[in-house]
Amino acid sequence: MKKTVSEGKYYMIIVGICGASGSGKSTLAKRIQDSLSCSCVIIGQDCYYKSFPELPFEERVHINYDEPTIFDYDEIIRDLDTLESGKPITKKGYDYANHLRADSDELIDPPEVLIMEGIHMFHDPRLVERMVLKVYMHVDIDICLLRRIKRDIKSRGRTIDNIAEQYVETVKPMYEKYIVNYINEADFAIMRGGKNKMAIDCISAYLTTKVLAERFEKESGAPKIVANETENDED
Repeated sequence: MKKTVSEGKYYMIIVGICGASGSGKSTLAKRIQDSLSCSCVIIGQDCYYKSFPELPFEERVHINYDEPTIFDYDEIIRDLDTLESGKPITKKGYDYANHLRADSDELIDPPEVLIMEGIHMFHDPRLVERMVLKVYMHVDIDICLLRRIKRDIKSRGRTIDNIAEQYVETVKPMYEKYIVNYINEADFAIMRGGKNKMAIDCISAYLTTKVLAERFEKESGAPKIVANETENDED
């Protein structure tokens, strides 16, 4: 089945990157962004954590930040709708040290390519169906843990004891229950993390082709036709 993008609707090429914490999602997203010559914005799912400012810090520390419903998917959808209407959104943020939202007034204009990355980015089907390309980071969980330790100590103000406790109580159980299964939603999986040059080059080439095709259709005035990729065309 084919569908036509509504007249006046801004068409973004949305890429989803999913995988375990420490698997290289952010690195891959940044490498892809740097490789493109078009406008490209990265949105991290962590920026959409639900916030609990009414709770004391001691209670916020023990919230399960690795389970799917901790993220505000409705807010993500609203921001996507705003961008696709051709309007900017405010930049979202998160304070990892204090476990609180840290949004700003900075505006993000609609890009040609939007990369969305996060541990549960494939959890909500409303997001998945908007993605032109879905990438899963297939990295050994022990390597992910080592990367997480280095990252959290260096940039998120965590201690080794806090990291170990969180890993045992929430990170590993949620990985085994949810994240490992997201590979079934992906178009393909990437090995060895976010610095896999072959994967970056392939994704960049694909997105560049999509962007050029979209620009051509805009200039020619032809209506945008999008294939419904959920349709099963196999015999």
